[in-house]
Amino acid sequence: MLTNGWRPHPFRQFLLKAHSRCNLACDYCYVYTLADQSWRSRPMIMAPELVDTVAHRIAEHARAHRLDAVRLILHGGEPLLAGADYLRQAVRLVRDRTGPEVRVDAVVQTNGVLLDKDVLRSFAAEDVGVGVSLDGSPAGNDRNRRYADGRSSYPAVAEGLTLLMEPEFHDIYHGLLCTVDLANDPVETYEALLLFRPPVIDFLLPHGTWATPPPGRVPDPAATPYGDWLVAVFDRWYGASGETVVRLFQEILHLLLGRASASESVGLTPSTLVVIETDGTVEQTDSLKAVRHGAPATGLNIVDHPFDDALRHPGLVARQLGFEALSDTCKACVYSRVCGAGLYTHRYRRDTGFLNPSVYCPDLYRLIDHIRDRLVSDLRRARLEGRP
Repeated sequence: MLTNGWRPHPFRQFLLKAHSRCNLACDYCYVYTLADQSWRSRPMIMAPELVDTVAHRIAEHARAHRLDAVRLILHGGEPLLAGADYLRQAVRLVRDRTGPEVRVDAVVQTNGVLLDKDVLRSFAAEDVGVGVSLDGSPAGNDRNRRYADGRSSYPAVAEGLTLLMEPEFHDIYHGLLCTVDLANDPVETYEALLLFRPPVIDFLLPHGTWATPPPGRVPDPAATPYGDWLVAVFDRWYGASGETVVRLFQEILHLLLGRASASESVGLTPSTLVVIETDGTVEQTDSLKAVRHGAPATGLNIVDHPFDDALRHPGLVARQLGFEALSDTCKACVYSRVCGAGLYTHRYRRDTGFLNPSVYCPDLYRLIDHIRDRLVSDLRRARLEGRP
């Protein structure tokens, strides 16, 4: 326990790097195109004996902290390069080791190009969810997400998503992940994603820092290109009841109403995610690969160290401290507890580390302020009309 009374929050999300290579060449990928290049020295696939050790460590952690549920995220690279049978076995191992008293919610996060009926049926039989990355329309998606030889990835992804929409696979369809590209029309992008009837859409801001700003994020604090893009999507989405959940917007609405966030992108909820690489090294969140080579490292490995050792790493402590880990600028902001300085990675400067506002600060303020105005207006109207 720290002297200020803070206690570590146990890990509840375990991101397992099943395969360290990918069959696409997305030009914004934080694994391959940004500062950290540690993937080059790691094995392509996690050895079965290491998977077993991971399962043992997860069970150990769940017992030590009396957890009744954990989330297992099968990731990469592209996890399906390891094969559906390999991934199913990894899930079985974790569930066998944790036992019936711990629910293990498992999900594969994939680029979707290898999905077919056999793969989906194997996941459905094992109750493994599937999340897919797609950046909108064919042209919008292929602006960044192509094969290494330049071929479009959209047809293969669309084919996989069409299968996921079938009733047989409805229960394992976990939604779409879309990285914002300012060159793509926001409403067109959103409506292109809706064609695949996703239960959830996650819009992600491209990873960048104050040292290496994301595309289009200029120093002018009056410029809010990402905020404007997201506001356009919000206005199209807001009030379209039952259409889909847009997680970022939902979380901001929850926070404005005084509830907690379930996302690291906004709010002050402590991070409970840990990453296990294919060589068994334990790391912080993958997005830190945008900062510098080795930034996610903890110096720990899964063979010699229980997960509790990682809870004491300064970087993970900082991501659990909430308001106390914010800069003075953020603490003074009216939206400090809603924004939470955004994603931890996006705060980085070479001189002051992570004790800064997000590089997206103007955009986040613009989006949150707009959502607040819409929410307040609707609440006032409802009160005048006598609605509960």
